[in-house]
Amino acid sequence: METTEHKAILEGLLFASGDEGITCKQISRILEVSEDYVVHLLEELRFDYESEHRGVSILKSNHQYYMTTKPEHSSYYKKMLETPMLTKLSQAALETLAIIAYRQPITRTEIEDIRGVKSDRPVQTLIARMLIEEVGRREGIGRPVLFATTKEFLTFFGLTSLEDLPPLPEASDSVNVEEDADLFFKQFNEKLSE
Repeated sequence: METTEHKAILEGLLFASGDEGITCKQISRILEVSEDYVVHLLEELRFDYESEHRGVSILKSNHQYYMTTKPEHSSYYKKMLETPMLTKLSQAALETLAIIAYRQPITRTEIEDIRGVKSDRPVQTLIARMLIEEVGRREGIGRPVLFATTKEFLTFFGLTSLEDLPPLPEASDSVNVEEDADLFFKQFNEKLSE
Protein backbone atom coordinates (compact mmCIF):
# COMPACT_ATOMS: atom_id res chain seq x y z
CA MET A 1 0.00 0.00 0.00
CA GLU A 2 1.32 3.45 -0.89
CA THR A 3 1.92 6.33 1.50
CA THR A 4 -0.86 8.30 -0.20
CA GLU A 5 -3.37 5.54 0.50
CA HIS A 6 -2.16 5.19 4.10
CA LYS A 7 -2.60 8.94 4.59
CA ALA A 8 -6.14 8.75 3.21
CA ILE A 9 -7.01 5.89 5.56
CA LEU A 10 -5.39 7.75 8.48
CA GLU A 11 -7.45 10.84 7.66
CA GLY A 12 -10.60 8.71 7.74
CA LEU A 13 -9.58 7.13 11.05
CA LEU A 14 -9.02 10.57 12.61
CA PHE A 15 -12.41 11.73 11.37
CA ALA A 16 -14.20 8.56 12.51
CA SER A 17 -12.60 8.64 15.97
CA GLY A 18 -14.34 11.97 16.65
CA ASP A 19 -14.06 13.40 20.16
CA GLU A 20 -12.49 10.21 21.52
CA GLY A 21 -9.41 10.54 19.33
CA ILE A 22 -7.07 7.71 18.42
CA THR A 23 -3.58 6.74 19.60
CA CYS A 24 -0.53 6.11 17.49
CA LYS A 25 -0.55 2.52 18.74
CA GLN A 26 -4.16 2.00 17.60
CA ILE A 27 -3.38 3.45 14.17
CA SER A 28 -0.30 1.21 13.92
CA ARG A 29 -2.39 -1.91 14.69
CA ILE A 30 -5.15 -0.96 12.25
CA LEU A 31 -2.81 -0.10 9.37
CA GLU A 32 -0.45 -2.96 10.27
CA VAL A 33 2.58 -0.66 10.10
CA SER A 34 5.20 0.53 12.60
CA GLU A 35 4.48 3.36 15.04
CA ASP A 36 7.42 5.31 13.55
CA TYR A 37 5.73 5.14 10.15
CA VAL A 38 2.45 6.35 11.73
CA VAL A 39 4.27 9.35 13.23
CA HIS A 40 5.68 10.07 9.76
CA LEU A 41 2.17 9.87 8.23
CA LEU A 42 0.75 12.14 10.93
CA GLU A 43 3.48 14.72 10.29
CA GLU A 44 2.77 14.63 6.54
CA LEU A 45 -0.96 15.12 7.18
CA ARG A 46 -0.22 17.98 9.60
CA PHE A 47 1.91 19.63 6.92
CA ASP A 48 -0.90 19.19 4.35
CA TYR A 49 -3.41 20.74 6.76
CA GLU A 50 -1.22 23.77 7.49
CA SER A 51 -2.09 25.12 4.05
CA GLU A 52 -4.38 28.15 4.23
CA HIS A 53 -6.73 26.34 1.85
CA ARG A 54 -7.55 23.67 4.42
CA GLY A 55 -10.12 23.94 7.21
CA VAL A 56 -8.91 21.24 9.58
CA SER A 57 -5.80 20.41 11.55
CA ILE A 58 -4.49 17.58 13.71
CA LEU A 59 -4.29 18.04 17.46
CA LYS A 60 -2.37 15.80 19.87
CA SER A 61 -3.42 15.68 23.51
CA ASN A 62 -2.60 12.99 26.10
CA HIS A 63 -1.20 10.65 23.42
CA GLN A 64 -4.49 10.88 21.46
CA TYR A 65 -4.73 12.41 18.00
CA TYR A 66 -7.82 14.36 16.93
CA MET A 67 -8.99 16.00 13.77
CA THR A 68 -10.13 19.50 14.66
CA THR A 69 -11.17 22.73 13.00
CA LYS A 70 -8.74 25.62 12.70
CA PRO A 71 -9.07 28.22 15.48
CA GLU A 72 -8.83 31.10 13.00
CA HIS A 73 -12.18 30.03 11.51
CA SER A 74 -14.01 29.94 14.87
CA SER A 75 -16.24 32.94 14.08
CA TYR A 76 -17.77 30.98 11.19
CA TYR A 77 -18.43 27.93 13.38
CA LYS A 78 -20.17 30.17 15.92
CA LYS A 79 -22.41 31.50 13.14
CA MET A 80 -23.24 27.95 12.10
CA LEU A 81 -24.22 27.03 15.66
CA GLU A 82 -26.43 30.12 15.90
CA THR A 83 -28.20 29.26 12.63
CA PRO A 84 -31.20 26.96 13.08
CA MET A 85 -30.65 23.54 11.60
CA LEU A 86 -32.90 23.38 8.58
CA THR A 87 -31.66 20.08 7.26
CA LYS A 88 -34.03 17.16 7.37
CA LEU A 89 -33.71 14.42 9.91
CA SER A 90 -33.11 10.89 8.66
CA GLN A 91 -35.93 8.34 8.81
CA ALA A 92 -34.11 6.63 11.69
CA ALA A 93 -33.91 9.91 13.63
CA LEU A 94 -37.60 10.62 12.95
CA GLU A 95 -38.59 7.17 14.19
CA THR A 96 -36.45 7.56 17.28
CA LEU A 97 -37.83 11.02 18.01
CA ALA A 98 -41.42 9.81 17.67
CA ILE A 99 -40.76 6.92 20.06
CA ILE A 100 -39.13 9.22 22.62
CA ALA A 101 -41.90 11.83 22.30
CA TYR A 102 -44.64 9.31 23.08
CA ARG A 103 -42.85 6.98 25.52
CA GLN A 104 -40.62 9.35 27.51
CA PRO A 105 -38.68 8.96 29.65
CA ILE A 106 -37.19 5.99 27.82
CA THR A 107 -33.84 4.19 27.63
CA ARG A 108 -31.86 3.52 24.47
CA THR A 109 -32.45 -0.23 24.92
CA GLU A 110 -36.21 0.33 25.05
CA ILE A 111 -35.99 2.46 21.89
CA GLU A 112 -34.02 -0.30 20.17
CA ASP A 113 -36.54 -2.92 21.29
CA ILE A 114 -39.34 -0.92 19.66
CA ARG A 115 -37.40 -0.09 16.48
CA GLY A 116 -35.71 -3.48 16.20
CA VAL A 117 -32.34 -1.92 15.31
CA LYS A 118 -29.47 -0.09 17.03
CA SER A 119 -30.27 3.55 17.72
CA ASP A 120 -26.97 5.03 18.87
CA ARG A 121 -26.52 7.35 15.90
CA PRO A 122 -30.12 8.66 15.76
CA VAL A 123 -30.02 9.36 19.51
CA GLN A 124 -26.72 11.25 19.12
CA THR A 125 -28.16 13.25 16.20
CA LEU A 126 -31.22 14.20 18.24
CA ILE A 127 -29.06 15.22 21.20
CA ALA A 128 -26.84 17.31 18.90
CA ARG A 129 -29.93 19.03 17.49
CA MET A 130 -31.12 19.62 21.07
CA LEU A 131 -34.42 17.85 20.41
CA ILE A 132 -33.83 15.30 23.19
CA GLU A 133 -31.76 15.21 26.36
CA GLU A 134 -30.68 12.91 29.17
CA VAL A 135 -33.11 13.30 32.07
CA GLY A 136 -31.75 10.81 34.59
CA ARG A 137 -31.11 7.13 35.02
CA ARG A 138 -33.46 4.20 35.43
CA GLU A 139 -33.13 2.18 38.62
CA GLY A 140 -31.83 -1.32 38.04
CA ILE A 141 -28.89 -3.13 36.49
CA GLY A 142 -26.49 -0.76 34.79
CA ARG A 143 -28.69 2.26 35.58
CA PRO A 144 -29.33 3.09 31.89
CA VAL A 145 -29.74 6.71 30.79
CA LEU A 146 -33.29 8.00 30.32
CA PHE A 147 -34.07 10.28 27.37
CA ALA A 148 -36.89 12.79 26.94
CA THR A 149 -37.73 15.62 24.57
CA THR A 150 -36.51 19.15 25.28
CA LYS A 151 -38.08 22.58 25.41
CA GLU A 152 -36.49 23.14 21.97
CA PHE A 153 -38.50 20.14 20.70
CA LEU A 154 -41.72 21.84 21.81
CA THR A 155 -40.64 25.17 20.32
CA PHE A 156 -39.52 23.58 17.03
CA PHE A 157 -42.89 21.89 16.56
CA GLY A 158 -44.94 24.80 17.88
CA LEU A 159 -46.27 22.90 20.90
CA THR A 160 -47.03 24.36 24.31
CA SER A 161 -46.82 20.97 26.05
CA LEU A 162 -46.55 17.26 25.32
CA GLU A 163 -50.31 17.02 25.64
CA ASP A 164 -50.50 18.79 22.25
CA LEU A 165 -48.92 15.75 20.54
CA PRO A 166 -51.27 14.20 17.98
CA PRO A 167 -52.87 11.00 19.26
CA LEU A 168 -51.45 7.69 18.09
CA PRO A 169 -53.71 5.17 16.33
CA GLU A 170 -55.56 2.83 18.73
CA ALA A 171 -53.52 -0.28 17.87
CA SER A 172 -50.18 1.53 18.18
CA ASP A 173 -48.33 -1.61 19.29
CA SER A 174 -49.16 -3.40 16.05
CA VAL A 175 -48.51 -0.38 13.81
CA ASN A 176 -45.20 -0.18 12.03
CA VAL A 177 -42.81 2.24 13.78
CA GLU A 178 -41.97 3.84 10.44
CA GLU A 179 -45.67 4.55 9.84
CA ASP A 180 -45.92 6.04 13.35
CA ALA A 181 -43.03 8.38 12.61
CA ASP A 182 -44.52 9.37 9.24
CA LEU A 183 -47.92 10.05 10.83
CA PHE A 184 -46.31 11.95 13.67
CA PHE A 185 -44.39 14.32 11.40
CA LYS A 186 -47.14 14.62 8.79
CA GLN A 187 -49.44 15.95 11.50
CA PHE A 188 -46.76 18.33 12.75
CA ASN A 189 -46.04 19.62 9.24
CA GLU A 190 -49.75 20.29 8.80
CA LYS A 191 -49.79 22.10 12.12
CA LEU A 192 -46.74 24.19 11.21
CA SER A 193 -48.20 25.21 7.85
CA GLU A 194 -51.44 26.53 9.43
